[in-house]
Amino acid sequence: MRATLLYQAGDVRVEDVEDPKVQQPTDAVVRIVAGSVCGSDLWPYKSQPFTDHPRHMGHEFIGLVEETGPGVRHVRPGDLAVVPFTYADNTCENCRRGLQTSCPHGGQWGVGGFDGGQGQAARVPYADGTLVKLPVAEDSPLLPDLLTLSDVLCTGYHAARTAGVRAGESVAVIGDGAVGLCAVISARLLGAGRIILMGRHTQRTDLGREFGATDVVADRGQDGVNAVRELTGGAGTERVLECVGLKDALVQAAGVVRDGGTISRVGAPQYPEVPFGFTEFMRNLTLTGGVAPARAYMEELMPHILSGEIHPGRVFDRTVSLEQVAEGYRLMNDREALKVLVRP
Repeated sequence: MRATLLYQAGDVRVEDVEDPKVQQPTDAVVRIVAGSVCGSDLWPYKSQPFTDHPRHMGHEFIGLVEETGPGVRHVRPGDLAVVPFTYADNTCENCRRGLQTSCPHGGQWGVGGFDGGQGQAARVPYADGTLVKLPVAEDSPLLPDLLTLSDVLCTGYHAARTAGVRAGESVAVIGDGAVGLCAVISARLLGAGRIILMGRHTQRTDLGREFGATDVVADRGQDGVNAVRELTGGAGTERVLECVGLKDALVQAAGVVRDGGTISRVGAPQYPEVPFGFTEFMRNLTLTGGVAPARAYMEELMPHILSGEIHPGRVFDRTVSLEQVAEGYRLMNDREALKVLVRP
């Protein structure tokens, strides 16, 4: 089959690799019908040193089940399923607590001998626990919306949930990428009364307004903090959803949150130390968030998509074929695309 491989920073290739096969009784093999490039894929795209053992890329995908092992009970060939960005057995204690990302039997796509999501097919371990069946056909116009369940919608929702967003509250969302825009959707779903989106890309923030943002602040740093403070009568917002992953974004989050408020950070952190010192301690700020256990939220969020209440698939503004995936990376890296959908 064909699959996307990353050899070094900026060097993405689509090459022939071994076809996936059922190896364990609980495995399934899926033919990938839709995948995408994630913002987190850009971190290794920008920084990975050269390797003779390239990384299989992609962790967001929808697949049609083609084969299952004898231990698989809940999915069968012909089922269309969305795949969370980590696999898990969904039966262990951590999974039962909604922490599938901490499953001792789970792991990440594209490493440890597992296929990535930017290819023609993939072996899915613990298929019963990992795959979530979709009640649509593979040519459904809802496929882009449903694909966001794999990562970005659930990550945005994780930010809102862990921040404790409640009806009528004020929320600031830092970052106008796909996760930030999905955080706007999620804050609205949870009833936030005011949603301030902090971003400076007009096409993206316009979409954020359509998703539910009541205000947009384009300024960064102290100017951005001052703007949010002005909008909130000097108090700041009760909740902040940090969807970037850079240290400056977290510092900004601390600047816009009101005393006693909560910051949830879900942007993959690109810094080793958290800038929370005595000042933040004295303000009784809560810092939460972390990697999103997407599998825990998929069935909760899916009905909102199926009913047409939300359309998170609008974050996909470019579509490429699998053979064009290197161009998809370039488009996102150069900020010419918000999020790229890949059609194998």
